[in-house]
Amino acid sequence: MIISSTNDYREAARRRVPPFMFHYADGGSFAERTLERNVTDLADLALRQRVLKDMSKLDIEIELFGEKLAMPAVLAPVGACGMYARRGEVQAAQAAENKGIPFTLSTVSICPIEEVTAAIKRPMWFQLYVLKDRGFMKHVLERAKAAGCSTLVFTVDMPTPGARYRDRHSGMSGEYKEIRRALQAVAHPFWAWDVGIKGKPHTLGNVSAYTGKAVGLDDYVVWLGENFDPSISWKDLEWIRDFWDGSMVIKGILDPEDAKDAVRFGADGIVVSNHGGRQLDGALSSARALPSIADAVKGDIKILADSGIRNGLDIVRMLALGADATMIGRSFVYALGAAGKAGVENMLDIFKKEMHVAMTLTSNQKISDITRDALVDLTKL
Repeated sequence: MIISSTNDYREAARRRVPPFMFHYADGGSFAERTLERNVTDLADLALRQRVLKDMSKLDIEIELFGEKLAMPAVLAPVGACGMYARRGEVQAAQAAENKGIPFTLSTVSICPIEEVTAAIKRPMWFQLYVLKDRGFMKHVLERAKAAGCSTLVFTVDMPTPGARYRDRHSGMSGEYKEIRRALQAVAHPFWAWDVGIKGKPHTLGNVSAYTGKAVGLDDYVVWLGENFDPSISWKDLEWIRDFWDGSMVIKGILDPEDAKDAVRFGADGIVVSNHGGRQLDGALSSARALPSIADAVKGDIKILADSGIRNGLDIVRMLALGADATMIGRSFVYALGAAGKAGVENMLDIFKKEMHVAMTLTSNQKISDITRDALVDLTKL
């Protein structure tokens, strides 16, 4: 199969990865309207083509939280990422490092913190939820600090899990899930060998290290449901802000007032995100939410954005709407599932080339040049 885009990697992953894992990454919540709008609202933004501006010294590097990034992108945290390729979090982290950007490890990763940081030299980012078990939170933060993680990404839009109907249909959850998964694995022999056999243990590495016993994929949804905390408020984050020495980013902001609260709280950054359409279906797409948030807090706090990014043009669009950088989730998971580390590296190369095209033909020589002037206001045409 010829690979030239995220859509190609998605199709390749669909063929190679069993349905229960493919649809876990590919799906959203409820009717998946927000998932759909994340992509379409961003893609519908028209770029303003400008020419004859001498773009011979194009530069897409940025500095973020004291780190130099080869492009304004960070690999986002994805739960159970190690089920898409053998020890998948390690492969993804190595790909990100090779391409000069950070990788963010999920709380509910297959590979534990120490396994991933031992495989790379670049400081990793770490993602954490507010959970009922504060002992677990303290334990995992201590380990992340000891392992040299540079930035804490605090996800706040999951006080309760969204209703993901695809998971019940695919075998990720629901009746007879173990049998259905086993049958799917047999039908995907390469994955069964590479991940199912050689990629063990299939446990939540960070959770298992805390409990002292294996917490496997079958326990995943139950553990999440039991530990998410609907009582979360800003005061619950204060001890973490005091404990954590590095940069702290609040992920899951869709409203300007919440963004202002993050500034008052003392966060270093926010991620404008609806969790990839996996939580509140019917919420604004990130592309629709971003401009008003940027108007409210741009310059007071670093703004990242995710959800719906499928190519380098989308990165430029997010920057034009007010983001300082972006996070890439599904796109890298498709590439990881299709071709492991090499796939993620190639996907990032594709994004980089697409950014070069977009910036050259909108006459933006460096990232700081990109403003809303790079977009066409279609309402005035």
